[in-house]
Amino acid sequence: MSEREGTIQHCEPARGPSYSERQRGRSVSSRIIFAAAHVVADPDDNTKVDWDATLAFRRHLWQRGLGVAEAMDTAQRGMGLDWPTAAELIKRSAAEADGGLLACGAGTDQLTTPPTSLDQVIAAYTEQLSVVESAGAQPILMASRQLAALARDADDYHEVYGRLLGQLSDKAILHWLGPMFDPALTGYWGSEDLDEATETFLAVIEANAERVDGVKISLLDAEREIQLRRRLPTGVRCYTGDDFNYPRLIAGDEHGHSDALLGVFDPLAVVAERAIGRLDLGDIEGFLATLEPTVPLARHVFEAPTRFYKTGVVFLAWLGGYQDHFSMIGGLETARSREHLLRCYELAAELDLFADPELAARRAALL
Repeated sequence: MSEREGTIQHCEPARGPSYSERQRGRSVSSRIIFAAAHVVADPDDNTKVDWDATLAFRRHLWQRGLGVAEAMDTAQRGMGLDWPTAAELIKRSAAEADGGLLACGAGTDQLTTPPTSLDQVIAAYTEQLSVVESAGAQPILMASRQLAALARDADDYHEVYGRLLGQLSDKAILHWLGPMFDPALTGYWGSEDLDEATETFLAVIEANAERVDGVKISLLDAEREIQLRRRLPTGVRCYTGDDFNYPRLIAGDEHGHSDALLGVFDPLAVVAERAIGRLDLGDIEGFLATLEPTVPLARHVFEAPTRFYKTGVVFLAWLGGYQDHFSMIGGLETARSREHLLRCYELAAELDLFADPELAARRAALL
């Protein structure tokens, strides 16, 4: 072990799964489930990506029967991962997918100066959407910091999303990321009042329903998601992004259910596979019994300031043997305290989350 600028490095080889020897996992039939996947930094230069380890982790998710949501905020979009690297990530993941479900984020983060017109925002989105569609992946229209800063009212959101969806060759997923994940998105959809914002969001969806596969809701408000879900046009899915309340949202009720696009399913992929297997058999009680015990870990990883949840996700990947160091792009491994990370380990160990508990314990002890 060595320490480099406060970053823990560990050279012991992981004893995790052998990705190269695996075939794609079984498909999930009862829900569409995406895990938003993290990237592995190059331990020698944390401005770069370790492509081998990053793509190996995506193969792990596909093997578990999960889809991969690529180049999302879990992958440090807007927090160290720039657009050229994100574009490379999308292309490489698409080349690896081999039939695995893949959806990729498109935004406006290549804009280095604040835009002065909606046309500039649309052009930035269009550039990124062309990369996603050219790769053969499903597009996810991510919430845009630049649009949030520029838009004057709900009409501006109608114009931007209407024009973008109208030019796509296939259906997209719309992403509403709340300010707890990114304070720069405060007031998205034209209002800081969530009731007003919800009405605008639904109006945009209704006006473009034939071009919308689904919506990803990341507001950490289960009741608001349920009420919004019930008002979606027929055929438009709700992908929960609620990392606090996901078991019951996915299980659903007599009026419907949420599919999932979750950052927490990055570290919980093995448990998610087991839980969805129960749901595929119609065993809702077994599904909840499998997944609900993971909620304390998820709530801890995503505690305020929520935008730093990525640190816990990568820490758990290191403990689990999916990468051989704990460093992140831009040094974000320092964003959480030692006490926070050790509690992550304790909660994960209680869930029997690690294939090699001894390796996990040794690595946690290095803190």
